[in-house]
Amino acid sequence: MSKISIVGSFTATPGNFDALLAKMSEHARASRKDVRDAVRAARAAQPGWAKATAYNRGQVLYRLDKVRYQAAYDAALARFENAKATYERVAPLLEQHAVAQQDVDNARAQYTAAQAALESARKDLADTDVKAEIAGRVGRTLLDVGARVTGPTDVLTTIDQIDPVYVSFQPSSQQLLEWQENPDWRGLIRPGGSLEVRVVLPDGTLLPRVGKLDFVAPSLDAATGTEEFRAVFRNPDRLLIPGEFVRARLAGFARDSALAVPERAVQTGLGRQFVYVVGAGDTVRMRDVETGPWSDGQWIINRGLSPGDRVIVDGIQKVAPGRSARPVPLADSTAAPAPSALGDTATRGSQ
Repeated sequence: MSKISIVGSFTATPGNFDALLAKMSEHARASRKDVRDAVRAARAAQPGWAKATAYNRGQVLYRLDKVRYQAAYDAALARFENAKATYERVAPLLEQHAVAQQDVDNARAQYTAAQAALESARKDLADTDVKAEIAGRVGRTLLDVGARVTGPTDVLTTIDQIDPVYVSFQPSSQQLLEWQENPDWRGLIRPGGSLEVRVVLPDGTLLPRVGKLDFVAPSLDAATGTEEFRAVFRNPDRLLIPGEFVRARLAGFARDSALAVPERAVQTGLGRQFVYVVGAGDTVRMRDVETGPWSDGQWIINRGLSPGDRVIVDGIQKVAPGRSARPVPLADSTAAPAPSALGDTATRGSQ
């Protein structure tokens, strides 16, 4: 007596699929800005924020000690007012030939220099209030109250812009070539094209918004053989967090009369991909395949299958090439099989 394994099978049938680039993993990224102080030296008097982490552009983040810069501004203002008064006094005397042209030119130069020095001092004083240059989420402070700030080289904290958020992905050179060779797909991979980028969050749910391609690197990365693509997503509800690990899916690459099999039917081993098919006489055969894009839980098969092939989806662990199997069609190829349906074996007399 020999046992025949009951397996769940899927019949390969040509169909039209909206192909997705298969499960690219990436981190959500935000536009990041280092918060630095523009003055040459000061001490951090106090942080200018409360315990919240989201801030608007222009909101004060740090207040530095103002004494030195207030004194410099007051001195510059006094010199400016004196130079202005001197120039306004001597300028009318030139027409009366009461002063020399050189005296007027000197007064004008001193007035202009004092005005420039006043503007510089005013800016230094204003820079003691360190403000957010972009709206976003502020990280932890890197300098405590009383710490000396030596100048623009000191990073006080960072701000991540969290709306919008960017997701980058890197298709392979082979995938890029396939896109370029298809005239209908070529326009999809240009910034501003109709390509739809979807994101799967870490808990497996789909982000309820579609991203659009806004950047494509001009060349391939020589180290990885990939080209960077970047999509932008609105993020008003903060579902995407900078640094979060997500999966990107690309929709829009339509495949006509293509063959696809459930994802779990494709096996990998020894550097190749293969499926088990039930051939003539219900005998199991191993078939090498070349997978293409991914579409709604299924792999699109570029090569290795023919229409009508019965591909084993469930019960793979019970089969081997050359053994007999009884295929049971799956009503829903993407659903998990019932244990009672595929956990038994049938027995018959040996031929």
